[in-house]
Amino acid sequence: MARGRRLALDLLIAVLAAGGVTLVAIGGSPAGAPAVGGPTAVEGPPAPRVASRAPAAGPLGPSAPVHLDIPAIRVSTALTALGLNADGTIAVPPLRRNAPAGWYRYLPTPGEVGPAVILGHVDTARDGPAVFYRLHELRPGDTVTVRRADGSTAVFTVRQVAEYPKSAFPAQTVYGSVDYPALRLITCGGSFDQTHRQYRTNVVVYATLTGR
Repeated sequence: MARGRRLALDLLIAVLAAGGVTLVAIGGSPAGAPAVGGPTAVEGPPAPRVASRAPAAGPLGPSAPVHLDIPAIRVSTALTALGLNADGTIAVPPLRRNAPAGWYRYLPTPGEVGPAVILGHVDTARDGPAVFYRLHELRPGDTVTVRRADGSTAVFTVRQVAEYPKSAFPAQTVYGSVDYPALRLITCGGSFDQTHRQYRTNVVVYATLTGR
């Protein structure tokens, strides 16, 4: 992993370990706005340490992802690149219904060795369901396809869907290095906390590269 990417990953894990603040805005409602009731995601067991020899297709080289398709939940979205805010938290897509999902550009691109990360909102107070509204419905065996800027395609198979309290987000499990091409899809879930104007949990889908 390049030095700059390694430093960015270390910073990200440190921020998340401090309380998960990076993901608070994914699929929440703006402060002061009335909440739109999102789905309560199905509770799953905590994600295990990812095995070092998970079944996977051979890795691809780096190439920015441009489009995401998840047939099981009827998602078809362009992808926008996300960086870091000034406070070290992950920037998120615009909080509106038609906002695309975004990929975190300081980690591997989908298909490369390592954990690629794509984030999207679950809903907004003004517009209702957003791009990852049904993410919690995914099940092991479902497929996720990412089209890349170089014309290649990376096909991933869902291995696990988990839900974590924002206060106990397992940053190392989600973002830590793995020696095969992996994908994490992340949004908010659970019930909405009216006091803090945010959802109480994060839904994380773990997937592995299985085709092209």
